[in-house]
Amino acid sequence: MSFNSLFRKKSVQDILKQVEKNEAEGGHGSLGKHLGVRDLTAFGIAAIIGAGIFSTIGKASADGGPAVIFLFLFTAIACGFAAFAYAEFASMVPVSGSAYTYSYVAFGELIAWIIGWALIMEYAIGNITVAISWSDYFTGLLDSGGIHLPQWIQMDYLTASKGFHQATALMQSGKTFENLDASVQAAHTAWVNSPTIGSLHIIADLPALMIIVFITWLVYKGMKESKNASNLMVVIKLCIILLVIAVGVFYVDTDNWNPFAPNGVGGILKGVSAVFFAYIGFDAISTTAEECKNPQRDLPRGMMWAIIVCTILYIIIALVLTGMVSYTELNVGDPLAFVFEKLDLKWMSGIIAVSAVVAMASVLLVFQMGQPRIWMSMSRDGLLPKAFSRVHPKYQTPSFATIVTGFVVAIPALFLNLTMVTDLCSIGTLFAFVLVCGGVLVLQNKKDIPRGKFKTPYVNSKFIMPVLVVVAIALSFTYNKQATMDFITNEKQMNDGATIVVSLNETQIADIKQYIIASDSASFVASNNDIETYMSSLTDANYSSFVNSLPVDESIKFQSGWNLFKHKIPMWIFIIIVFALTVWAFRQNLSLIPMLGLVSCLYMMAELGISNWVGFGIWLIVGLLIYFGYSKKNSKLNKIV
Repeated sequence: MSFNSLFRKKSVQDILKQVEKNEAEGGHGSLGKHLGVRDLTAFGIAAIIGAGIFSTIGKASADGGPAVIFLFLFTAIACGFAAFAYAEFASMVPVSGSAYTYSYVAFGELIAWIIGWALIMEYAIGNITVAISWSDYFTGLLDSGGIHLPQWIQMDYLTASKGFHQATALMQSGKTFENLDASVQAAHTAWVNSPTIGSLHIIADLPALMIIVFITWLVYKGMKESKNASNLMVVIKLCIILLVIAVGVFYVDTDNWNPFAPNGVGGILKGVSAVFFAYIGFDAISTTAEECKNPQRDLPRGMMWAIIVCTILYIIIALVLTGMVSYTELNVGDPLAFVFEKLDLKWMSGIIAVSAVVAMASVLLVFQMGQPRIWMSMSRDGLLPKAFSRVHPKYQTPSFATIVTGFVVAIPALFLNLTMVTDLCSIGTLFAFVLVCGGVLVLQNKKDIPRGKFKTPYVNSKFIMPVLVVVAIALSFTYNKQATMDFITNEKQMNDGATIVVSLNETQIADIKQYIIASDSASFVASNNDIETYMSSLTDANYSSFVNSLPVDESIKFQSGWNLFKHKIPMWIFIIIVFALTVWAFRQNLSLIPMLGLVSCLYMMAELGISNWVGFGIWLIVGLLIYFGYSKKNSKLNKIV
């Protein structure tokens, strides 16, 4: 097997010739052209504004306080850098493959396959996330209307199982069922009340299945129908968001903005993955390139307008939410509805619940539309069976690929855990962004590449990158010296109360209860004899002293050694790659904007944690097995001598 054959590339000229050939063949190989700038911007807003503004903005605000607006700005800038790279490629290669096709041109076939496989994590697995979130909002809306579905048909199996065992451990430690988090209570109820076959509990998220079937049917019917539905849902969504801002601004108490950054930079950055998830989707616009009337002009504009509009709305919403109530109260799944309900504006809560259902549906529509078009491009290149590139003669959509996407999303959505699929979606998307930004840098100095109408503004990073690295190091050792030294020396870290309690067995729980009663009986009684509540009531200094004196193994009290270092591996990878990129930028006079896009997206990948990297690695290994087992020998480039 020739090593060079793994990196055989498609030329831009050949791709454009293939598009012309497909169009000449009419309905058999070409997609219908219906989209303009307004439609593309609407698709971008439809994809971006969804789970982020209706859900994850609450957790991010609770962690970072009002200063979370800076995280939205940072993420928007990072996505903006990536959008420049996407726009340049989309203008250069106006076909449906998005980052997959761009990587085929810049890096070669193996990297293109890897990115195509990773994009399944963004679109298909991302849609599993959105479908589960949509189900949560929908069942909540039904509850408020007096229709109560059994918990076991509105929750996935993994969440119910984990929640049941967590509830059992916490109740053994002294917590009453009523004092458990609502989500843990629901999981426990679903597990206990679910029907069983032998020892197998029957638990599945049926509303998630229902919405996926409907959206898949809509996408199958055609781009015109999808466009009209998306535009309508975006109008409804924007009207509701503007209503929230218009009403909420009268209830803002500026005292709630003090302190502005209560948990410092660490608190702000804690929400990076949640906030990034709020921006996923703008790149889905690039999969519609063949269905644009003028892709080289309209795709860049559509992406930029979508990011700008959404960023402005996110920042205003974050300021309104943190002004209406204290940031400490916002760690809820439905923050917009929560703040209005807390202020006794229940009519607004109802409107928000309805709009959330519409918002989630519009995100599902765009993502469910993107995945089949990636597969269609891979099939055209021979990397997937021909059926995936089959275009419906009447509807002019990739029919087979759309149906397969429906199955790939629907079945896991019945059983998978929301947190698991959210993190996988984020890391797969960021990986795609990194490669697209890298692709622009690779092609930057090549003269034989046809250029589109849009080109990323050039700023030489030769000296800027080294200066930025030196400044970052200086700031780390000046303003964050202790945390930086702890990171480098792998200093052990104390676990929080909830982590310690869930790790204990019944004997250890009984021993700790006796220990607390002997040393601080009055406070323990005031905490309802609940170990976790007692630990959370302690000051930082008293908590540290208490944990150090606990009669349990050190591994339960602290993270240290390899168990701690493994979580730092992604950040060490980031640091090493940044130094390598700095040398590359200095030697090749690379463009600053795609370089900053690459670095900022890689940083967000590093913040996602080692478990996500391991999951992503396993996913890529499965993809490589398929590539070497089928795709490599069936590639159309394999037939070219």
